[in-house]
Amino acid sequence: MKKVSFEEIGAVVATFLAGDNAKKGQMVNLSAADTVDGCSADGKFCGLALDVTGDGVASVQVSGFAQVPCSDAGVTPGWVALAADGTGGVKKAASEGREYLVVSADADAQTAVVLL
Repeated sequence: MKKVSFEEIGAVVATFLAGDNAKKGQMVNLSAADTVDGCSADGKFCGLALDVTGDGVASVQVSGFAQVPCSDAGVTPGWVALAADGTGGVKKAASEGREYLVVSADADAQTAVVLL
């Protein structure tokens, strides 16, 4: 059992239109005005899609602590340059990437807790 939780601290959630590739639980980025979609590999992301409804709307966490999909064992706690991995999660950026505070990483669960 974890003794520390960062769940939803400082969470800010915004509503966007959902593109065809926006999926719940995945990292997304702006694809057009007011619209988010899935991220390409090595791309930047604007947040985590908390929900994508059948009527084309997405709730996206754009700031605060969030548990995000992460299968890259190179992502460890600390300030890490992250990029989208192309499959809905994040990975350590190959070259340029925005730095995020990673407070925990779980290789078995393939998740990381990140301050967006």
